This record gives sequence, C-alpha cells and structure tokens, in this order.
Amino acid sequence: MRKKIPTITRPDPTYSAALRQDGRDFQERKEEEPAPVIAKLTTVAEPEMRPFETELETAQAPKALDAESTGIGPATNPVASARRKTPTRKIDIRVNALERQETALQACGVEPAQVVRAALRRAVKDWQLAPIFAFPSAERRTRNAAWQARTSLAVDAASLGTLLRDHDPLDVLSKWALTRGQIEPRIWAEIDALLAEIADRAASQYDP
Repeated sequence: MRKKIPTITRPDPTYSAALRQDGRDFQERKEEEPAPVIAKLTTVAEPEMRPFETELETAQAPKALDAESTGIGPATNPVASARRKTPTRKIDIRVNALERQETALQACGVEPAQVVRAALRRAVKDWQLAPIFAFPSAERRTRNAAWQARTSLAVDAASLGTLLRDHDPLDVLSKWALTRGQIEPRIWAEIDALLAEIADRAASQYDP
C-alpha cells in the first residue's frame, strides 16, 4: 500500500530553509547581483582623407606658350612659302656653255662639265619664271655635248600657263623653248663668275 503524501497547506520552515543559501532567498540574490558591464563601443572617426583627384583638380598646370599668346610665330622663308602655296609645273632644262667660254673652261684646271653644272645650280637657286616671253639669245653655244648640264625644275604654273596661252596656243613647242630665254643668260653669267673666282684663287696661291 502506497504511502500518502501529505498536502502542504501552510509554509514549511524546513522546506524553505532548504531553498535558502547563505541565509538569503535565491530571488533576492539574483536581484542583488550587479549587472554585467557592457562596454560601450565608440566609433573613432577616421581622419578625413583628401582624394587624389581633388589634389589634381586644385593643382594648376603651367600654361603652355604658343604662337598666339606670345605673338611670335616660327620664322618662315618667303620664297619657300610661295613655292609651297603656288601650284607648280615641271620643265626640263638643257644648257651648255658658250663658244667664247671654251678656252677659259679648258684652262681653269677644273672639269668644264663640273663648272657648267655648278653654274646651273647657282642660277636656278632663287629664280622665278616670269609670264613674259624672252627670245633665246643668238650667241653661239659650244658644240661639246659632254659639257651640257640637264635638270628638271618646278616653276609657277600660272606663269607657264600664260606663256603657253600667249605664245604656243597650238601646243607645238616644248616648255624649254618658251623658258630658255629667261634662264640661259643667268647660267652663262654664273659660268663667267665661277671662272673669275677660280682664276683669282689660282693667282692668290702663286702670289709671293
């Protein structure tokens, strides 16, 4: 037969004592325990970093000097500029020395063909074709074909067109026939000048 458990109808000092620790109720100790210290996290403000782009924007680049700001443009050659801007056409030049220059050319000590070619280079260096026809000189040229100098030269297309229209409307003449009256006298003059320079230099070498 089971033992009947008595019903507790009033406070039991023995039972209550069993629930106490250190003479205090568990609920009282729980209330008296200090609350855990919760560390407050503080956000440390990071130092403001200046973007690299901002520095580049605030930095002022040195101003480049140009022709407009300084008012000084590159030096230009008027003759070269005119040749570049003006339309040109090529002509063939075939020139030789005169008969009267043969003796001096053979005695100058320099190959005559070299003298004629040097005179041609000097004559056409700054020469510009004029739109006015000049008749070829009647002076006799040398028959020594080995001395002849030949080259091609770009001349003003407008001036050449005027010569062709006024003096060769049927287009039967060569361009050299229309222009030789202007260029040949310049070449012969340069041959004379070169022969004189060669003679003066030779005389200075033998002068005591």
